[in-house]
Order: sequence, then C-alpha cells, then structure tokens
Amino acid sequence: MTEKKVDFDRMEQAVALFGSFDENVKLISKTYNVAITSRGGEIRIAGEPEEVDKASRVIESLLQMINRGEALNEQNIRYCMALVEEGAEEKLPALSGDCICITSRGKPVKPKTLGQKRYCTAIKEHTITIGVGPAGTGKTYLAVALAVSAFRAQQVNRIILTRPAVEAGEKLGFLPGDLQQKVDPYLRPLYDALFDMLGAETYQKYVEKGNIEVAPLAYMRGRTLDDSFIILDEAQNTTQEQMKMFLTRLGFNSKMVITGDITQIDLPDGRRSGLKEVMHILKGIDDIAQVRFDEKDVVRHRLVQDIIKAYEKYQEGRR
Repeated sequence: MTEKKVDFDRMEQAVALFGSFDENVKLISKTYNVAITSRGGEIRIAGEPEEVDKASRVIESLLQMINRGEALNEQNIRYCMALVEEGAEEKLPALSGDCICITSRGKPVKPKTLGQKRYCTAIKEHTITIGVGPAGTGKTYLAVALAVSAFRAQQVNRIILTRPAVEAGEKLGFLPGDLQQKVDPYLRPLYDALFDMLGAETYQKYVEKGNIEVAPLAYMRGRTLDDSFIILDEAQNTTQEQMKMFLTRLGFNSKMVITGDITQIDLPDGRRSGLKEVMHILKGIDDIAQVRFDEKDVVRHRLVQDIIKAYEKYQEGRR
C-alpha cells in the first residue's frame, strides 16, 4: 500500500472534482481500486503503487480541466482515464476552448475527444473530409455544427444534407405515404441535428428560402453544387456508382463531408460499399482528408463503447 497527495487551491475545485454525492471520485476509486479522501487543501489517494499513480494523474488532469472552466461528467472522466492508460493525458488541454458552434439553446458545441478534434480541424482545412468510425462518435453532429457555423459566417450560401435510403433491410415501397413521407424517417437524424443547431422555426425559414436542403442521395444526380456545405451521411450504404456521382457534384467554394461506419453496411446481395472503395481510391490526394474514429471517441453511454469493443473482438475472432 502507498499514499499520494494532490494539492488544490480552492474548495470549489474539490467540490467540482468530487461531484454530486461524490460520484466522480467514486468512479475513479472503483476503476483503480483506491481510496480517495479530501483533507484541508489536499486530496489523498491510497492503494497499490501503480494504481495510485494512475489515479493521481487522472485527478491532476481533472483539476486542470476544472481550472479551464470545464464541467466534469462521466464521459470526460472516462476519456481522461483512457488517455492516462496510454500515457497521453498531456494532450487534454488541446480540447479546451474550441467552440465550433452555439446551438439554438445557447449551448456551445465542442469536440470532446482528440479524434473529434482531428476531425473538426480536417473539415476546416480541407475541401473534402471523410470521417469513418462507429456509432456515437459525433461524426454527423459535428459536421452539421461546422456547416451551420460556416453558413452563419456567410462562407457558404447553402447547407445540403443527404444520405442513401437503404437501411437495415427495409424497402421504401413497403412504407406508407408519398415519396417525401417515405424518405423522411431515413433523414430524421439529419433533421434532428439541424433543429438542435438552428431551432425549428429558423430551420423552416431557411428550407423555404432554399438555403437548407435535406434529401435522399438520388436527388443529387445531375447537379453542380457551388457555394455549399454538403454532408453525405451513412456513406457505407452507397454503391460505388453513387459515391462517384456524389463526389463529382462538387462545385466552386464548396466543402464536402462524408461520414460512415464500414462495420454497418446494409447493401443487398453483397454489393461493395462505395465508402470502403473511395477510402483507397482517394488516399493521398491533396485537399482530401480521412479521419478514423475508434471506441474511445464514442460520446454516448459507457455501454456503447463496451458493445463496440465486444463486436470488434468477435469480428477479429471470426477472421
């Protein structure tokens, strides 16, 4: 058994660190099997030497986050612990103060992981960005936030969001309603992200003016998209022909973001994914960036990370 002390300056820091009902330090204690107590102006960590060292590094990093004005939650505490395991906690300050958009409710949208930070930087610095990774990594949400930010700054005149209408074995012909009603459920995640950024009334106003368009991928054929921020979501479900068609819509002063998860391909009859192919075809081309996310970039419930890791382990075992 060993004990280590971490100093803090103000009681507010300790209150923020410990969290409501000490939930933050309970998470750290359980992860590293250490006892954490606060006395005077110091935090004491007791346990096995290696675990105490890791827990103290986590606590020091979290105190720095608090000093930068960041609120602690389960997601960023777990992410901090993951970086400590890799010996990379010194990279955490890179995430601070990088607000890319303000939502309609006044909430700042920021990258929450280093993978998300790389993705946002790539989108800002490249004409075409391909973001590939598991569900819950914020690929679509951050792309929409950057699109709204560019639109508000008058860098583009239009936001165009699209995705292929091929999902989980369902056929459009069997769904009720006219064409718009049939495709709306497939486009719902895109609507949700835009509503969050703009609010429903502002969104509707821009749709009526033609500044925002949310449509199935088939609607892109034959068009040239100038002065636009174009997002292709669920791109793993594009065919090779659809992906080529989409990429060649690029006009002047436009940006394209292509997002997808190559482990969730729903194409019928074993057809090759246009996303998997384009990642090889466009590799190394100037002004085209590719960003890969992993389970550490998942910002949903902790179990989502565990589920993704379990599936990856299962898939590796089958190879």
